[in-house]
Amino acid sequence: MATLIRRAENRARRKEFQESPAVEEPLREELLSIDLLKQHAYSLAQERRVMNGRGRGPDLLLPRLASNEILLRDYNVRTLEVEKNRRITPAAEWLLDNFHLIEDQIRTAQRHLPRGFNRQLPLLLNGPWKQFPRVYEIALELVSHTDGRIDALHLASFVTGYQEVVPLHLGELWAIPIMLRLALIENLRRVAVRLNVGRKDRDRADDWAARLLETAEANPSRLIIVVGEMARMHPLLRREFASEILQRLQEKSPPVKLAINWIEERLAEDGLTIEQLLQTESQHQAATQVSVGNCIGSLRLLDTLDWRKFVEEQSVVERTMRDDPAGIYPKMNFATRDLYRHTVERIARCSKKKEPEVAALALGLAQKNDRRDDDRLAHVGFFLIGKGIHLLERAAEIKIPLRQILPRIARRNPLLFYLGSVIGISVLAAILVLHWVMAVGTTGWVFCLLAWLTLLCTSQLGVSLVNWCATLFVKPSPLPRLDFSKGIPSEHTTLVVVPTLLSRVSGIENLMEALEVRYLANRDNQVFFALLTDFCDAPEEHQMADRELLDHAANGIRDLNQKYRPDRPCVFFLFHRPRRWNDREQVWMGYERKRGKLADLNHFLRGGSGE
Repeated sequence: MATLIRRAENRARRKEFQESPAVEEPLREELLSIDLLKQHAYSLAQERRVMNGRGRGPDLLLPRLASNEILLRDYNVRTLEVEKNRRITPAAEWLLDNFHLIEDQIRTAQRHLPRGFNRQLPLLLNGPWKQFPRVYEIALELVSHTDGRIDALHLASFVTGYQEVVPLHLGELWAIPIMLRLALIENLRRVAVRLNVGRKDRDRADDWAARLLETAEANPSRLIIVVGEMARMHPLLRREFASEILQRLQEKSPPVKLAINWIEERLAEDGLTIEQLLQTESQHQAATQVSVGNCIGSLRLLDTLDWRKFVEEQSVVERTMRDDPAGIYPKMNFATRDLYRHTVERIARCSKKKEPEVAALALGLAQKNDRRDDDRLAHVGFFLIGKGIHLLERAAEIKIPLRQILPRIARRNPLLFYLGSVIGISVLAAILVLHWVMAVGTTGWVFCLLAWLTLLCTSQLGVSLVNWCATLFVKPSPLPRLDFSKGIPSEHTTLVVVPTLLSRVSGIENLMEALEVRYLANRDNQVFFALLTDFCDAPEEHQMADRELLDHAANGIRDLNQKYRPDRPCVFFLFHRPRRWNDREQVWMGYERKRGKLADLNHFLRGGSGE
């Protein structure tokens, strides 16, 4: 009988080997310390080769994410069904309770992973993740050697070690958050697949245990037949199956000892005992639970990390441009620095030079102008977003793509391009209309009149169409800004002025209240506030109410300074101009009203007369 059981077992083993699909193991390699993680990244970078250029490889990330989503949803549905009737493992419970978070992270990944995104990144030419983006493998390796427990220190150490061999592109640094999400989702998917396999084994174990116990109680003589059938149906005796059926059969009626003896013999062939198997299964469940918990916690952490700070700390381009001879680049806000870096990235994409080399070229051009009178020429921004950008592009030897030629022509000659487009559309539309007019038989002065009216109408059409197209295709250029988030430095002391007219006392009260509100909303030690005033237009230079209005305004400013003296000795100011005779309008008035007030204030602040 034992021989028959063994033969059935061998036949079923071969069949299951042929039909069972390969199950990928979770991303769980040797845990490494921060220093060892950095060394591993260094070695990994030395081993890998990447594809020169972009946009040549297949789009693999989105299909992989879609596959992971399908498998995770399937796992969740099946686990919800099983949970109603049977016990599930702690790791399965973790996944079930946090599946809403996993779904949110999948949607976030899909939103930030447009089709063809991986083609914009350097792709691997060797290794297990060949043709995937290099930065995706970095994320997978980090997850593998930390058991899914991501933190800022381990991430920075790994990326730093990798960049000691080869600098990562700016696009790769910005892609790290989304790649870490994909890697963690990949790991959870692998764990879920393994849990599904284990759940099926436990379900089969429950069924066989119930059948064995029922047979042992009803007809013990048939127990040997049931054991033979079990050997034929489940020959691999996986850990989950064996541990579950042993837990069900132990301390039961003596007849089921036959099944337990068969399991013991099978385990002995692999050098295991029942106690070792149960201990191994317990350790495996604990390790799987830790892995799932780490991945869930890391997914939450990704939303809290300051990725802008991470990119700037790791970017070689950033470190290069912080040596700006003018010393302005480090003082700019993040959006401006990021604009500069993206310009470097764009130029590098159109040339054979790498991003650090392009940044070094911009820095070199700025250093050549360091001793000139115009400080703007010593700033790297002049060669990145200013008029000197063509010098940098020429030094980088860029090849302009065909799709960018027309926009470049339009930017260099905006007025000519605008008027040319309007005239072209107007004339073309007029010709189409006049062709129909000529076909009708209209000639002479009537035709000339219709031609003139048609050209007027089509010109309006041309202007509207060109303006509409401009809103679609012309991107606004943001102005560079300094970073004053931590306060305005003394060298950039600011005066906020409100140009206005002194017309009545109640209006002056409103002005004082508004000026105080502005101060309370901007209580910076280097910001001052002032009223820049004129009297209303008048037929004479002086009016009877002038002195009263001016004194009331001066007293209001004095009261505000007195009120906020504990903050600073003097915060508020009053600048007033006398009336001047205007020959054209034949009236006494403030010179050029608002624009004139601002010009006179600038003249006064630069050392001119206050008259």
